Amino acid sequence: MITGEFRYSLDEKNRLMIPARIRVEIPGNSIILTRGVEQCLWLFTHEEWKKVCQSLVGSTSLFQEKARLMQRRIVAPAQETEVDRTGRIIIPPTLREFAGLKKECIILGIQSYLEIWDEGSYTAYLAENESRFKEAAEEIGNKIAL
Repeated sequence: MITGEFRYSLDEKNRLMIPARIRVEIPGNSIILTRGVEQCLWLFTHEEWKKVCQSLVGSTSLFQEKARLMQRRIVAPAQETEVDRTGRIIIPPTLREFAGLKKECIILGIQSYLEIWDEGSYTAYLAENESRFKEAAEEIGNKIAL
C-alpha cells in the first residue's frame, strides 16, 4: 500500500523524484502517468493501470457518452515513463501543463496510486474543500466500519 505526502521540486529538465519508499513498491522501472480528475496527475504501476482500464471498460459501454468522455480524459492521455537510476521520472509537457506543475510539487500516496500536484494548486484545493471534508467524512464514515 502506498501512503504519504512528499514535497519535491521539478528540476530544469522537468524531472521529479519519486520517494525511495514508494519506488520499492514499483516493479521494474516503468510506470503509467495520466491526468487526474482534479488538476493533478495520477501515477500507476502497470498492474494497477490495467485494473483501472478493465474496470472502466468492463462497467461501461462505448455507446455511453460519459464512458467515452472518461476514456478520452483519463485513458487516452496516459503515457508510460521510466524511473531513472536515481529515482526520477520525466513529466511530459502536455501532462505538466494540464496539472499546472511549475517547480514545487506535492506527491500523495493514495493506496494503489500516486497523485502529483503543483504545491500552490494543492494548497488552494485543500482550502477550497476544507468545509466539505467533515461532510464527506461523515457520509462515507457511515458506510464503513473502523
